[in-house]
Amino acid sequence: MNELKSLLPNTWSAFYQQLDSNVLLLTVTSLVVWLIWRIVYNRLEALTGRTNIHWDDLALQALKTPVSTLIWCWPATISLGFVLQQQMDAKLDWLSTLKLILVISIFIWVIMRLINNVEEYVLAQKKRDETTVQAIAKVARLFFLTIGALSIMQAFGLSLSGLLTFGGVGGLIVGLAAKDLLSNFFGGMMIYFDRPFKVGDWVRSPDRQIEGTVERIGWRMTVIRTFDKRPLYVPNSVFSNIVVENPSRMLNRRINETVGLRYDDGSKVEKITQEIKSMLENHPDIDANQTLIVNLNGFGASSLNIMVYTFTKTINWIRYQEVKQDVLLQIIKIVADNGADIAFPTQTLKIDPISAGEVPDSIA
Repeated sequence: MNELKSLLPNTWSAFYQQLDSNVLLLTVTSLVVWLIWRIVYNRLEALTGRTNIHWDDLALQALKTPVSTLIWCWPATISLGFVLQQQMDAKLDWLSTLKLILVISIFIWVIMRLINNVEEYVLAQKKRDETTVQAIAKVARLFFLTIGALSIMQAFGLSLSGLLTFGGVGGLIVGLAAKDLLSNFFGGMMIYFDRPFKVGDWVRSPDRQIEGTVERIGWRMTVIRTFDKRPLYVPNSVFSNIVVENPSRMLNRRINETVGLRYDDGSKVEKITQEIKSMLENHPDIDANQTLIVNLNGFGASSLNIMVYTFTKTINWIRYQEVKQDVLLQIIKIVADNGADIAFPTQTLKIDPISAGEVPDSIA
């Protein structure tokens, strides 16, 4: 700092000394600089608003509050040093460290705000995968927070080489003590890398009672909203030991029904199966390129069973139910048009009239 003073002209050097020794002047100067910053910011905001690039807007928004904070806090730190030195009549070396920490904190703050702005902007565009964007944002935050923490430690005079050496031994101890936390962390990393599901997917596990829509994938746990709207908090390590089914990524939905006809309609079965198959092949919501089966499948206790096996084009559950209903109604119409009917459970009782007492033995 003394070298910087020696490079300044005498007028500026005197002005700097006056700033360093006059709290009121520092406050007024801060106000003036803040007003200039507000004017410059408004002009820059108007200029960036005319461009088609949104990144300059995001960067400018990230600078707004941190720069204002720096404008007020830096002179406040100098004023604090002036007051304390007057009261204690001693040189306070820790104030320079405080100023360095302030600069590092403001820089990290700007970076964090920029990351948040970029993340919100990219997610609002809905052109990128939400899970990937959130994962990259979290890694970026963790990286810069780590850099900031190490810089602050170095500002306090801590040896980073010694700290890293101690971290090797301490990391082993922490790893053993927090193995569940670490397993959840690496489980979250595997979810980001392997991508078995993403935010918004419908997932379920045959191994566990887990089924619902993924709301958030964190570093420690994944939040799943069940279909009865209850939140389910699942540790990420669980997903490395269970089978996860992702119905959201299915290509088609299946219709697999059995239509039972009366035994009296046995002569009409072949024509009915042909008409049902033709209806499915020409149905606009049925994927005829997938497996399509309509055949007499067996003899039931009271019906001739026709298997109807096909796939819809839609994977939306609500739309699938509508398509399935339309298919079933058309099948009922085809059966009725052929003079047949859907079977229902029946029993045939054969009663001997003599044993039942309906006919006298003499007549028999």
